[in-house]
Amino acid sequence: MAEESCPSCGKPLTARAGRTGRRSVYCSAACRQKAYRDRQGSAGAGVDGLIKEIGRQVEELVPQPPSVFYSGVTELSSSVARLRRVARTARDSAQESVTHAPVTEVTAVTDEVRAVAEVPLDEGDFAALVESHRREIQVHCYRMTGSYDDAEDLVQETFLRAWRARDTFEGRAGARTWLYRIATNACLDFQRRTARRPQRYEPLPGMNHGGGEPPARITWLQPYPDDELPSAEQQPEAAAVSRETLELVFLAAVQHLPPRQRAVLVLRDVLGLTAVETGEALDMTVASVNSALQRARPTLRDRLPGRRADWTADGPTEHQRTLVKRYMAAAERLDLSEVAALLSEDVTLTMPPNPFWFTGRDALLEFLSVSLDANSPMFLGHWRHLPARANGQLAAGGYVRRPGTTVYRAQVLDVLRFGADDRIVEITSFEPHLFPAFGLPLRL
Repeated sequence: MAEESCPSCGKPLTARAGRTGRRSVYCSAACRQKAYRDRQGSAGAGVDGLIKEIGRQVEELVPQPPSVFYSGVTELSSSVARLRRVARTARDSAQESVTHAPVTEVTAVTDEVRAVAEVPLDEGDFAALVESHRREIQVHCYRMTGSYDDAEDLVQETFLRAWRARDTFEGRAGARTWLYRIATNACLDFQRRTARRPQRYEPLPGMNHGGGEPPARITWLQPYPDDELPSAEQQPEAAAVSRETLELVFLAAVQHLPPRQRAVLVLRDVLGLTAVETGEALDMTVASVNSALQRARPTLRDRLPGRRADWTADGPTEHQRTLVKRYMAAAERLDLSEVAALLSEDVTLTMPPNPFWFTGRDALLEFLSVSLDANSPMFLGHWRHLPARANGQLAAGGYVRRPGTTVYRAQVLDVLRFGADDRIVEITSFEPHLFPAFGLPLRL
């Protein structure tokens, strides 16, 4: 195997000495930061600079060795996708805002962003400037709302508000802070309009839900594709995209906080802003910020599992990946006994936004037995699955070929959480309209 080298300095990468998992792309933190600055520089240089960067990447493509070729194509694909998003943002800048009457005013955060520019930013240069922050702003909106669809809309709303308020920002140094303030206030406006509150699942007539306490019902909760999360090598602001604070257990717990407490907790404990910075972003005093944080933390702790290891981990293990393959294969064989062997005794299943829920293996198996029995009048059909990743967890995209048909159609995305004994302790089943966001087709 050809020796791999650091794409920043060209030095050989250190051998992993038997360690498993994804190896580092760069040889040191300094090279990682340099590569990040180079990418930010090309993004911040405007559309012309980004186009020139794509041209450079094309010219440097070489088909051998394969690992170098793959790395080059991946980098080129990322740059082209960024250019496409820049063009889309520039196009959308002239469109009407989804929030017709903003509750909050969009103003500059600090004197840092009031640097005088001789030439105002046009749509293309402005789009290139904000595009480099799109991913972390999207993740921020997702944490605030718990919904992938709403986060997508709020990112566009953030950029439209920023475009209209571009006169308050004429320098590049404070773009990230400026956009976070606009995004947070856009989320707060959205939450004031929707007034969402988590409820408890209620029993359905004639259905055995199990003997456990009904879980919280968060109808708007949606999964987030892991492929859209930058790695540590790609994003030094690790707190902004931390997988730990994107796991569904954490997301569901955060939804129980009032909007302003939620904003304070995310800005302070997730993004690491100071109390002063948080107060400036939310137009609150430092005392009010500290008070909101003191109220938010106990509520969050009460909603999370007692042991941190029960809801967050370094990442899926190879053994868990094998178990997911067994889970998918068992469903495809309609093998209920094999599915049962993979479930913990106190497994919980929910299906947001649908009202179905089950606590305990016996109740869940009773529900599945009808749809997996080919002789049952309620037989759903034959299954196929594709693996996926969502919110730092393993997932399975399920497709059903209904009786009398020949096409497998997207049916459900199961996001799986494993317990300490590597049995499945929680299944959150989502509707299939987000399959394309996970790189999954809608038909097989």
